[in-house]
Amino acid sequence: MIPSQRHLFDIPDSVAYFNCAYNSPMLKTTVESLIQGAHSKMRPWERTAQSFFADAETVRVLAAELFGGCSDAYAVVPSASYGLSAAARIIETVVHAGNKIVMMAEEFPSVVLPFRRVAREVGAMISTVPTPHDGDWTSALLTNIREGVKVVAISTCHWTNGAWLDLKAIGEKCREVGAILVLDATQSLGVAPFSIEEVKPDFLVAAGYKWMLCPYGFSLFYASKKWWNARPLEEVWLARENADDFAGLVKYNESYMPGARRFEMGEKAIPTILPGAIDALRQLMSWGVDEINQTLSIKNERIKTHLRDLGFSMADDQLQSRHMFGAQLPKYYQGNLVSQLVENKIFISQRGSALRFAPHLHVNEDDVDRLLETLSRVMRVEE
Repeated sequence: MIPSQRHLFDIPDSVAYFNCAYNSPMLKTTVESLIQGAHSKMRPWERTAQSFFADAETVRVLAAELFGGCSDAYAVVPSASYGLSAAARIIETVVHAGNKIVMMAEEFPSVVLPFRRVAREVGAMISTVPTPHDGDWTSALLTNIREGVKVVAISTCHWTNGAWLDLKAIGEKCREVGAILVLDATQSLGVAPFSIEEVKPDFLVAAGYKWMLCPYGFSLFYASKKWWNARPLEEVWLARENADDFAGLVKYNESYMPGARRFEMGEKAIPTILPGAIDALRQLMSWGVDEINQTLSIKNERIKTHLRDLGFSMADDQLQSRHMFGAQLPKYYQGNLVSQLVENKIFISQRGSALRFAPHLHVNEDDVDRLLETLSRVMRVEE
């Protein structure tokens, strides 16, 4: 179990923050890297052509070491919605009228909206899997991934409540029926064990400002090798071969750099954001994703035990992610629990009907004690 890492964050003792699924706090060192990056723009004459490429290459290497796959398969994008739109643009060329696109009920809009557009453009059908009564999303999805399904576009765990998915089994089923697997890993990448080699997605996208502790405006995009020759969302000059030869840019090179680099955005936050992302990814590697997950699981188990004693309802543990979870309020409570906790400087969120608890390594035992004590006091008053 990793001891509290609160000293690496700028979080006052009075604040208990259990809301990283909404937005994580940044590391102090990440903030310092961002400041240094901003300062570098004051002296543009010190920047060379390689300055436009080096940080992105470092990000690719770190991503491959953390999450699997080869570094060439990763691209730097500004947001999950950008990456999902890029994937949808590519996939639109192989989806036909009558094909089905499978999604989960109450999926995040960034997943739903691009594929609704694909369905309208080509005459495909969106097949929304309803919320399973038993909370077993894996079984519900596997039942719906069958012949005629061309795309499965889902989050790696349900964003509203952390419902767990067996991604390996889902990946295998997709390959069995010839479906393209698109994953939005925003709510798990960097905090839950994941292996590209094991799941084998066609595309994976993750916003960096949540569990990867990265600055806002940085996200990762992964494309399996079979898609590397596809048309990108943008025609970015920085993604062309010999782009570092600034004197030769007027020759308009038609050849792309290798791998997924063609899918990157223009002006990919160099130098203001990528140095901060690099610092955060290196810290994740230092801690270890498995170790982070195990540590948060222990904290969350203590919280869940207390919530059950107060009458909250939750899915079975094996159907929940270990780093975040959702809980349903007991029927006797009619107040606004999120607001009452905020009054005590304790922060969680509500998504759909679920109260969402999402700590990170900055949370210490005092924070958990305060949360449990405040819950007991507030809920007892309402009861």
